[in-house]
Amino acid sequence: MVNIHSKTLEDLEFNSVLNQVSQFCLTGMGKTLIENMVPFSTYEEIKHELNLTNEYLSSFQNENVIPFHSFSSIQKEVQILGIEEAYIETPGFKKIENISALCNDIIKFFQKFHEYFPTLNLISNKIELTTVIIDAIQKAIDKYGEIKNDASPNLKSIRRQLNSVIGELNKSFTSALSYYNSLNVLDDIRESVIDNKRVLAVKAMNRKKVKGKVLGTSKTGSIFFIEPENTHRLTRLFDELKAEEKNEIIKILKELTNYIKPYRLLLIKYEDFLTKIDAIHSKAKYAESINAILPTINVHKEYNVKKAFHPLLLVSNNKQHKKTYPQSIALNSENRIIVISGPNAGGKSITLKTIGLLQVMLQTGILVPVHESSTVCLFDRIISDI
Repeated sequence: MVNIHSKTLEDLEFNSVLNQVSQFCLTGMGKTLIENMVPFSTYEEIKHELNLTNEYLSSFQNENVIPFHSFSSIQKEVQILGIEEAYIETPGFKKIENISALCNDIIKFFQKFHEYFPTLNLISNKIELTTVIIDAIQKAIDKYGEIKNDASPNLKSIRRQLNSVIGELNKSFTSALSYYNSLNVLDDIRESVIDNKRVLAVKAMNRKKVKGKVLGTSKTGSIFFIEPENTHRLTRLFDELKAEEKNEIIKILKELTNYIKPYRLLLIKYEDFLTKIDAIHSKAKYAESINAILPTINVHKEYNVKKAFHPLLLVSNNKQHKKTYPQSIALNSENRIIVISGPNAGGKSITLKTIGLLQVMLQTGILVPVHESSTVCLFDRIISDI
C-alpha cells in the first residue's frame, strides 16, 4: 500500500501542480476532482490511472477525436428526483438530456475504438448505454427548452384556443383603434403597452368617450391608457387559458419527473463518469502543454530518469521565454543513495524537488516531463525533509 504524508506533498508543492492541471478542466466538478486528488494507494490503481491519461493524450495526435464532454451539473435535479411530489423544470430536463446524450456518445466512441483506448473503454463499459431518458425528454420538450404542443392532448387543445383568442384580440383591438381614431379622441401616439396588454392612448379630456378599463396614465396625466371593452373581455379569457396552460405544463413535468425517477442512480453515474472524463482530459492537456510522457514502469527497483524537468519551473520559464535545464538521476538496487553537494543556489534543492514531485505526480496518474527512454519504479513511501 502506498502512503505519502501530506507534509511531503506540501514540501514538493504538489497542490501547485494540481492547480495548473485543473485549469484545463471544462467543468467545475472536474476542477474540484483534480484539486482534491492525492496519490493512489495501490500499484494497480496507479498504472490504471496512468494508462487512462496516456490513452487520452494519444487522441490528440490521431484522427480519433474523443467527443466533447462539457456539461452542467445535475446535482439539483438528482436531488429533486428523490423528493415526493417535486418536479424538475424544463431547463433541468435539458441538462439531463445533455448529460445522457454525452455519455451515450462517449460510450459508443470508446466501444468503436476500443483497440486504441482499451482502458478508457473499460471504464465506459461499466456505464449503461440507453436512450430511454433522452427519448422521454425529447417527446415532451423541444430543442429550445419549450414544452411541445403535443406533449399532451389537453395542452394541444388549450394552445389551439389560445391562438384563436390571440387572433381575436388583435382583430378586436385593431377595430377599436380604428374606430376611436376616427373620432379624434386619441393622442398622437395612438396606442401603448401596459402589463403586456395593448391599450389606447386617450387624451384626458376624452377619456369618458372610450368604453373600457383604465390601466394607467402618463406622468403628466394628459393621457389615459385604456383597454377597449371587448378587448378586455378577450384578455380575461386569454388569462384563464394561460393559467390552464401553466397547470397542464406542471402536470406534464410531474409525469416526466416520475417517469425518470427510476433512472436516478444511473444519472448519478453519468455525472460521475463525465466528471472523471473531464479530469482525465485535463491531465492529458496538461501533459501536452509540458511535453510529458508515460515512462517505462519496472518492478526491479530501478530508477533512471533522463532529462527530467521540474514542471512548475518549466511552466514559469516558458511563460517568460526562459530556458529550463533538465536533470538526470539514476538509482538501482545496488546504488540506492545519492549525495548532492555544492554551493548555495547551486540547484541541490530543485534537483531533490524535481525527482520527488515527478514521482508524486506519476503515482497520482499524471504524466511527467522526462525523456522517453526513462524508466521508473513505484514507491510505497516518499519522505521529505527540505
